Amino acid sequence: MINLEAIRFDERGLVPAIVQDAASKEVLTLAYMNGESLVKTIETRETWFWSRSRSELWHKGATSGNTQHVVEMRYDCDQDAVLVLVKPNGPACHKGEATCFHEVVLSEAGAEIEDSASASSILADLETLIASRAVEKPEGSYTTYLFEEGVDKILKKVGEEAAEVIIAAKNRDRGELTWEVADLFFHVMVLLREQDVSLAEVLAVLEERHAKKTGGTK
Repeated sequence: MINLEAIRFDERGLVPAIVQDAASKEVLTLAYMNGESLVKTIETRETWFWSRSRSELWHKGATSGNTQHVVEMRYDCDQDAVLVLVKPNGPACHKGEATCFHEVVLSEAGAEIEDSASASSILADLETLIASRAVEKPEGSYTTYLFEEGVDKILKKVGEEAAEVIIAAKNRDRGELTWEVADLFFHVMVLLREQDVSLAEVLAVLEERHAKKTGGTK
């Protein structure tokens, strides 16, 4: 729990809040909190901010449905900034982007991204998209269809895709295997969303197992 008395608010009574995806660690947005919005965020476990332009509290996702479930909150060593780790239920940006930091100012030509970081980013983007579909349910979307059909249909698809993975592996068909595993990943992530389980929770289990390695094999 954050010690509210330890937070150093500025002369306007505000503290910058960096919102970060708990699973991918991608920075989603930078906003500001006052004492009241900080308390509401802690109490509701959803992000609340102070709008400097409108001079009023605002609840992220109140109208769009793109809320942010708070997994953890921290403050920095100077106690004048807050880090909010969240499980997003849709895009963070009002432009429909997963993160508000989607405009590239400078990048190094030819720089290679670590495979693990790239994979994590792709899965995080997919989780955000699926969460958005679950809330907005756009007509004609296959993901919308799955959510409307319900858990039985989703489970059936997970089973079907798992069987396709097995067949592809038995056939030693590399192309088919990668395609079917991608389908399985997608349907499993839809199932996680339907069950309100975040990717961060799954990754936390894997991380815990990895940390407990004793040299034995499974």
